[in-house]
Amino acid sequence: PLAVRTSITSRYETIYRSTTAQEEAALDVATAREADAALRPLQDALLGSLTVYVVPETSPLLPQGISVYVGKHRSALVRIGGGLAALRTRLQQLTQVMSFTASSIATALSDRMPNGQLGSDARRHLKSSLGYEITFSLLNPDPKSHAVDWDIEDAVNRYVQPVLDKLSLVANFSVDSQILYYAVLGVTPRFDKESSSFLLSAHSLPHVINPVEARLGSSAASLYPVLNFLLYVPERSHSPLYIQDKDGAPVSTNAFHSPRWGGIMVYNVEAPASPQASLPLHVDVDMVRVMEVFLAQLRLLFGLSREELPAEFLLESPGNEGLADWELDRLLWAHTVENIATVSTTLTSLAQLLDKIGNIVIKDDVASEVYRAVASAQSAVAKLATGHLLSAFQASKEAVTSSERAFFDPSLLHLLYFPDDQKFAIYIPLFLPMAVPILLSLAKIVREARQRKKEPTKMD
Repeated sequence: PLAVRTSITSRYETIYRSTTAQEEAALDVATAREADAALRPLQDALLGSLTVYVVPETSPLLPQGISVYVGKHRSALVRIGGGLAALRTRLQQLTQVMSFTASSIATALSDRMPNGQLGSDARRHLKSSLGYEITFSLLNPDPKSHAVDWDIEDAVNRYVQPVLDKLSLVANFSVDSQILYYAVLGVTPRFDKESSSFLLSAHSLPHVINPVEARLGSSAASLYPVLNFLLYVPERSHSPLYIQDKDGAPVSTNAFHSPRWGGIMVYNVEAPASPQASLPLHVDVDMVRVMEVFLAQLRLLFGLSREELPAEFLLESPGNEGLADWELDRLLWAHTVENIATVSTTLTSLAQLLDKIGNIVIKDDVASEVYRAVASAQSAVAKLATGHLLSAFQASKEAVTSSERAFFDPSLLHLLYFPDDQKFAIYIPLFLPMAVPILLSLAKIVREARQRKKEPTKMD
């Protein structure tokens, strides 16, 4: 049904071959992780391609009970046990995990599909954009009690920048940071006598965003979507502060994220050993723990969360790069499809606008942008159909840029063109007072001319 609604289908070209001598040597190692690293130089570098190596059932590469190993590049290892039917099932499951599927199409086109046809998480991901701005904010509501020090520059260079380098194919990123003093959450936490701590329940978390966002001031002058990552150090009178989930259990990370907006982490400060300790207390933030949470939230915002997998699947951690190569391919696929849909919507809206205003003037540069957008969108569709993912994504970005330039051109502002009834309403009061005597004079001249024709001509 999804293919009928979206006119988009996913198909795969499967090629079977025997392993080469170099691949056999790369597979002759102790662990699957070593094999994944050794096989990377031997694989096809084409984005969107997958290489699946079928290993014997007795192979020591895969741990006991594991039938499928998914590497962090574009390859996987599959144990052959169970016959061809079991192998075919595992390959289908592998395709659902590592490649572009019907659910990926539904998520990419979530803003253009009815609510009833989508899951609850379909609209949680960031919309495709040519760029994103990431803002890290430290909120210190009680600077008299806490002198908080965080080495955000080093943390960004060590943990965030490798992820953004990997995502540079998808969009441009800019990163900044700020420290806000006397910035509170806007929600009063509840004190729990049993644990001697303060609690933020799940139903109160949505009310935290608006008061905090009013202090950030980062999205007002931004051309691109802003991702906000906030580290909140609770004031001394509300410490320690813990976040509860819907079931009332404490959240292990003490953090939560808001779809398409960002995330907030509560960082509690240990109380001083002696009550007579001098204030403010010096606090050195553990940036490793903080960045682990923020990077996990960044993956959620980009739709890179991993679904529940069968027990016999083993996924390799992407390491400090933040995402695997096949996850990057899925992201490029999703953004390419979304870009093509955005261009179609933009050009359709522009055509409807031009149909409503018959006397609108379309300049040559606007027309050329429309032609360029159509050609780039058609090129993206054609390249996507042939499996050239990177060139298809680049063409879709060019199509989005051209279509938006045409749509937002100042000469096509509909307020510049008035309907005919408004023109009559404006000009009739101006010209009618002058037109009345002129029309009466013309009528008098016509009557006199007719009267002259009726009178007989005198003959001498």
